[in-house]
Amino acid sequence: MTLQGLDPPFSRPVANPSGAVILRRGGLVARRFATRYGVLIGFLAFWQVAATLGWVNPAIFPPIDQIATALWGALADGSLTDDIAISLQRAGIAFVAAVGLGIPLGLLMGQIRVIERALDPILQLFRQTSALALYPVFILILGLGETSKVFVIFWATLFPILLATIGGVKEVDAKLIEMARSYGARQTTVFRRVILPASVPAIFVGLRLSATTSLLLLIAAEMIGANKGIGFQVMNAQYNFQIPLMFAAIFLLAMLGLAANAVLVALQNHLCRWSVASR
Repeated sequence: MTLQGLDPPFSRPVANPSGAVILRRGGLVARRFATRYGVLIGFLAFWQVAATLGWVNPAIFPPIDQIATALWGALADGSLTDDIAISLQRAGIAFVAAVGLGIPLGLLMGQIRVIERALDPILQLFRQTSALALYPVFILILGLGETSKVFVIFWATLFPILLATIGGVKEVDAKLIEMARSYGARQTTVFRRVILPASVPAIFVGLRLSATTSLLLLIAAEMIGANKGIGFQVMNAQYNFQIPLMFAAIFLLAMLGLAANAVLVALQNHLCRWSVASR
């Protein structure tokens, strides 16, 4: 029974909060975007203004719009398409080979101390030797073709993966291993269920470092004795004083590095959902 002149509670109009929620979420996304990319956007804007107004020499630092135009033109006419494919092939083969050797060897050295003690001195010696310093040696042994270029990238890419894998295995909590063994788990089960999953985050740190290293060494390798590739385009544009095209190739390489890192981060988040959830 309701009082006269008063509406029942269920008949009162209720404000729809969906619009306010959308506005709040939009503001949150905008703040996150500004926090993450604000400095980068400001740097590019300052570059554009400084080059346009003559604060810096535009012949050396051309405006961003000229670089973007040169990049779009090179991609549109297909002059950079073959170079991108060849560069990705070189870096990809070296990276896959480094992963195929570095992760199994790192897992082995991280668990078996005898193997680690035997191999660690020579690996430390090789790791401290610059890949660029050894590049002439690789050219003498393997020639000036594709093999030497891929091998120098492989050499520099191997050690971040290897060391990160060894460190990841060593940092596994010993109590987890003891607990698994106390429940009767075999060594293979302990490795598959405890050691390997716990090492994955550290392994991905090495993968991301190695992906960046492979692209950095790619430029140096392609500047010596190459007639195709993004590194060759950087050097060729410099010699022909096509500075906007040179910066366009450099920015293209940076974008490829960002894309590779984003793919690895997404894969890590997928494989390490338990770690993301705990954070």
